[in-house]
Amino acid sequence: MNDAQLKSKLREGTVGKFNVDRGLYFRVTPEGTGFWIVRYTINNKRREITIGRYGKPPEGLSLANAKLEAAIVRAQVNEGLDPIAEKKRSSLVNLNTVNDIALDWLEGCNKRLENPQIPERVYRKDISPKIGDLPVGRVNPRDILGIIRDIDNSGRPSIANDALVYCKQIFNHAIKLGLIDFNVALAFTNKDAGGTEKSRVRALSFNEVRSVFNVFSENSQQFTRENYIACLLLICLGVRKGELIAAQWKEFDFDNLIWTLDKNRTKTGVEIKIPIPVKLLPYFEELKVRSCESDYLFPARRASKKRAYISHDTLNHALAKLFGMKVDSNKSPLTNKLQQAGVEHFVIHDLRRTCRSLLAELSVPSHIAERCLNHKLRGVEGIYDRYDYFDERKEALDILAKKIIESLNHDRNII
Repeated sequence: MNDAQLKSKLREGTVGKFNVDRGLYFRVTPEGTGFWIVRYTINNKRREITIGRYGKPPEGLSLANAKLEAAIVRAQVNEGLDPIAEKKRSSLVNLNTVNDIALDWLEGCNKRLENPQIPERVYRKDISPKIGDLPVGRVNPRDILGIIRDIDNSGRPSIANDALVYCKQIFNHAIKLGLIDFNVALAFTNKDAGGTEKSRVRALSFNEVRSVFNVFSENSQQFTRENYIACLLLICLGVRKGELIAAQWKEFDFDNLIWTLDKNRTKTGVEIKIPIPVKLLPYFEELKVRSCESDYLFPARRASKKRAYISHDTLNHALAKLFGMKVDSNKSPLTNKLQQAGVEHFVIHDLRRTCRSLLAELSVPSHIAERCLNHKLRGVEGIYDRYDYFDERKEALDILAKKIIESLNHDRNII
């Protein structure tokens, strides 16, 4: 049949299947639409597959293109492949590059990790630019070594170790998918990356806290007021950064001065009621105004499909800039303002340790200070002691917040 005959069949509305070429049929539906069908036999079974709709490309298949598609189907059958079965196979068969494998691996991270944005960020910034576009089978150990050495040489040894772990997991994922037989990152250890990591011990003294917040205040164009308040809350409440930046106003009962942190938002998986020091109320009131009726205390500062609150990197980058560190590849680092103020380097997570250290300095009993940080009590004490210590925690945090805030001369107008 030629094109003229096919169009004639459509005009006549003759419903049925009409042989066009070897195994290729033209099917006319009761609605007057034409489809291409290929019949074939495999494993002694007669089967047929629809390969497209009759019409002009790209919406449809012309007669010439239908013949080409039919030839591809016949070639598959000759190789012992069933086109219908192949069509039903998982989309995983189309994974090829490291980026393809990593995206599938990251989907799994979203389901099983509390903070899946961490491996996603390391992969996006440090791994993908080097090997992401390569077929997974083309990557060799030298590529992996180059990645972890570059990260370590940039002064980020812990990230180098993390990147090595993620590379091992990505290539293990590729092995599971049957794409490679050998993990090219397997032979490397932390010695090849960032070395053995030591537990951080940095904590700020009361004098350092005062100096730090003075620097924050004096550089408000660089370190925003929202960042200032976030850091103050981290020290005075002892919560984790992720718990604070994702906090919603509905979690707070300001009449009773209680912040209820749902079990799904805590690292321990246990709900905790956090006492809110009276001294912090003016800062929450300020955040309420600055949040512009958002559901979140710290709403995202630009449109984002990932989250409605600020990025997990926002506070880290803002603090790093005040230490004169380079966090933007397109910009030169600024002056190390904090070092000029006599403050040794620290990171945002150190503020939580600072809270714990300052509570100890205020003679708060260890078990109460640990509960202020929502740490589980260890050993037998943790098994049998189920008391919440809310009143004791409230007293401790009230004392801590009062001492810190009253030392902030630039904030005396809101005390």
